[in-house]
Amino acid sequence: MNVDEKIEIIKSNAEEIITEKELRELLETKKTPLAYDGFEPSGLAHIAFGIFRPLLLKEFQKVGIRFKFLLADSFAWINNKMEGDLEKIRKVGEYFIEVWKAAGVENVEYCWALDFFSDREYWKKVIIIAKNTTIKRATRALTIMGRKEGELKEVAQYFYPIMQCADIFHLDVDICQLGLDQRRANMLARDIASKLGWKKPVVISHHMLMGLEGIKTPEGYDENKRIDLQISSKMSKSKPSSCIFIHDSKEELKRKILAAYCPPKQIEGNPILEYFKYIIFKSFKEIKIEREEKYGGSVEFLSYEELEKSYLSGEIHPLDLKNSAIEYLDRIIAPIREHFEKNKKAKELYDFVREQTITR
Repeated sequence: MNVDEKIEIIKSNAEEIITEKELRELLETKKTPLAYDGFEPSGLAHIAFGIFRPLLLKEFQKVGIRFKFLLADSFAWINNKMEGDLEKIRKVGEYFIEVWKAAGVENVEYCWALDFFSDREYWKKVIIIAKNTTIKRATRALTIMGRKEGELKEVAQYFYPIMQCADIFHLDVDICQLGLDQRRANMLARDIASKLGWKKPVVISHHMLMGLEGIKTPEGYDENKRIDLQISSKMSKSKPSSCIFIHDSKEELKRKILAAYCPPKQIEGNPILEYFKYIIFKSFKEIKIEREEKYGGSVEFLSYEELEKSYLSGEIHPLDLKNSAIEYLDRIIAPIREHFEKNKKAKELYDFVREQTITR
């Protein structure tokens, strides 16, 4: 696979690349560049985390990108997840690893953020970054926590973006491959790298999968309207009614999807179409929309673009689209769900996480 082919695969799975020129130079000079993503252990896994993210990972691995997955336990602690209980946070992190295993994630290195705390060089990086970051810039970057400025109450929260930047340099990554909601921390890291002469990471930001309620009113997470809409509308485990979990039974899946926002002939803000685009068509080469003969009979599609065109024209009814989504998503979720039903360790971790109070 040549560099042009690799870039096309990456571009097809990215919302934004900063910069494409730097990415090309990286791929031309390094056979297996290192990327990372970080995750706060914060509750049950939904399909954005447990299905969409592994699908993206596998796409990037195709082009030779290696991954480190950072279990951001210290960040969850700062962000008061799991009521700020470090022992609970650690068990949720172990549950996350089981989720990825069940989803077929392989050949990644798992790291725990708290393990960095014993390293003096890590804290040296934190202080250097803090000394080169204005209070205004740090405040702007705090939205990466999923909180707006008015919700921040603790000084410890200001450590969050500074530590996230330090992680990037401490892990010595070439690529920051996180969601679009983490853009501000990644851009801060790039600016720090330019200022101090450190290795500047390429930023490849992926899409934020929408919740079942569709587009939400922008909440001020970013001045860029497109980015703010994605962050404000993303699927969140703290809103169970708008969230599909990897443990949902087919009956639960059916109840949620049938109630989902899915206006006829409308593409923008339609979560069901999003799931076809970002999950179903990445998992199946072709899909079939089952319909009664009086409504035209069943129809098959080889690409998302074909489906979108038919839906926009009114050829596909929302109910038919939803019924098809139920069938395909259940087929994707079933092996992961079964792993947590049959594997003793996985089941114990799932039972533990399910019993916890999920704090936003």
